[in-house]
Amino acid sequence: MSPSLFGRPAVLFLPASRASAIARARDSAADIIFLDLEDAVAPELKDEARAAAVAAVADPFGVPAAIRVNASESQWFDADCEAVRDSRADLVIVPRVEAPEVIRDVAERTGKPVAAMIETPLGIRRCWDIAEASAALIAGTNDLAATLRLPTGAGRAPLRTALQTIVLAARAAGKPCFDGVFNRLEDADGLAAEAAEGRSFGFDGKTLIHPAQIAACKAAWTPTEAELGRARRLVAAAAGGAQRFEGEMIERMHVEAAERLLGL
Repeated sequence: MSPSLFGRPAVLFLPASRASAIARARDSAADIIFLDLEDAVAPELKDEARAAAVAAVADPFGVPAAIRVNASESQWFDADCEAVRDSRADLVIVPRVEAPEVIRDVAERTGKPVAAMIETPLGIRRCWDIAEASAALIAGTNDLAATLRLPTGAGRAPLRTALQTIVLAARAAGKPCFDGVFNRLEDADGLAAEAAEGRSFGFDGKTLIHPAQIAACKAAWTPTEAELGRARRLVAAAAGGAQRFEGEMIERMHVEAAERLLGL
């Protein structure tokens, strides 16, 4: 059984081919580690990266560790799945998922829980069924923007409906979901704003591409003292059923939301 991915907002992607990146990840405050065999690895380094990923997860990171395999139609897919099956990875990530059958196939091949990256319009269309079969959903925002043929610099506004659909599908299935990466490494304010937006959409965390992004991500998903204070007061005041609280009507669902916030 895989460890719970809820309450783990900072999800660090790193190329499995880079020993220095793996070493930095071990010393980082990341909540989940994703070792990548796909986009971040050049074709001539695929075999080397696969072996490095298996070796890396053999030595526990102290947090859940996953391996992202290459796409199911790629020439490396079979070898990736075989390697993951024999590894100590906690779960496997599959890119560009467009059907739940792909998730079931990888789960059978590897014996691991499978997280699905939703990166295409067809994946969005089918993400409700994909979520049911998956351990988690991950928004692949770069690929989504490309497959939607968005112009450079279009920002996230055109992706809003797609991102909210991913969250809805994950919530309906009771699975965690993670926002896409932020590409501009020097833009701290932009990262903070996008992370805050991701939390407002309902994502459980955000995928990151550098350890320097971890602190801002965790800050975005950490409840403020004002939020915690209100949650404590609400839980303490709850008497069951509908009631008035600080000028608003609350009922059991609001109490449960406050308890969940305090649990973070």
